[in-house]
Amino acid sequence: MDICVILTYRCSSKCSMCYVWQNPTKLDEEVSINTLKKIPSGIDYLNLTGGEPTLRQDLMEIVDLLYPKAMTLEISSNGLHSERLEPIIKKYPAIKIRFSLEGCESTSEKIRGEKDGYQKKVKGLFRLKELGGKDLGFSMVIQDDNAEEAVELFRFATKHGFEMATSTLHNGFQFHKSDNVPYNRRNIAKHMGDLITEMLKGYNVKNLFRAYLNLGLMAKVLGHDRMLKCSAASDFAFIDPWSDVYACNVRPDLRVGNLESQDWNEIWNGSSVKSVKDSVYNCTHNCWMVGSAKTAMRHPKYVKLPKAGPLFWVIYNKLKIMFGGEVDFKRYINYENIYKDEQIVRRKFFLNESVQKKLQSKSDPHYQMCRKVFNK
Repeated sequence: MDICVILTYRCSSKCSMCYVWQNPTKLDEEVSINTLKKIPSGIDYLNLTGGEPTLRQDLMEIVDLLYPKAMTLEISSNGLHSERLEPIIKKYPAIKIRFSLEGCESTSEKIRGEKDGYQKKVKGLFRLKELGGKDLGFSMVIQDDNAEEAVELFRFATKHGFEMATSTLHNGFQFHKSDNVPYNRRNIAKHMGDLITEMLKGYNVKNLFRAYLNLGLMAKVLGHDRMLKCSAASDFAFIDPWSDVYACNVRPDLRVGNLESQDWNEIWNGSSVKSVKDSVYNCTHNCWMVGSAKTAMRHPKYVKLPKAGPLFWVIYNKLKIMFGGEVDFKRYINYENIYKDEQIVRRKFFLNESVQKKLQSKSDPHYQMCRKVFNK
């Protein structure tokens, strides 16, 4: 099972596709160490995210608590405060670290609203590598403004021994955003095809299976049905900064309990989970890579192995590339069937903008802007 803990909604970035930074949580109301102690052991993958998790002054204590409970522990960070991760890497060199980078320097800083952010992230990741970090990399949200730079960023990451994870624009309560829509779905998909081909050229097993995940992202961008069934509330869950437990980070109606007031078994074996599982089964959201793709691809019994479908796809297309062939994307993707968006809202950039933030209290009604959110 996978669990994602949103430690805070405070953030030092000003991203165009995520407004969490405009809606920070109160420090003294964020999920506590005592509450996190209730997370069970034996977790396959546990992600500490935000907001920006390095803004938690007790992050080392949180890692000390949760690292033994998970097969893999990840910290998803914007990378602007990498010095705060140095003692963690020294103690736990195998911990997974991902810094958000959206392309080349000017593109990334524009999208993420981060002055000098690119250099801080790159230097920070190299520093963590010097300290012995073994699983370091970047994560990229592929969108209209950076899709053509995805291959270049991937080559940069591979050249220096870093990983590169990808997702694409989507909406959800975690991001406090409900109007993320691609401007040109076909163009983004084309560049993702180039990235898939580049990934298949190498021999890094992770990248070979990321190529398959990116095929799913291509389908999502074009508005097609997801290639793997969502397993929210079965294989993974999200815990928000107020300790509320959700099936996923998109639909706030899929709440199953509160870890502060309940224990994990009470939540996960309760009646709410059964009802939520039924809602997940009938969910029509097209939100690939929000948390379901990796778990849905995983073998149900042997969690370190993939299911047969993705495995055969990787082997077949890797062999094609090896012997001078090409991936026949038309075999998997219908480029003529592209979802027509009724309304497209242009994303605003905040690099040189000052925005009044709205501090969220625990007692406030949460995620109202996402009650009618939809991904296609």
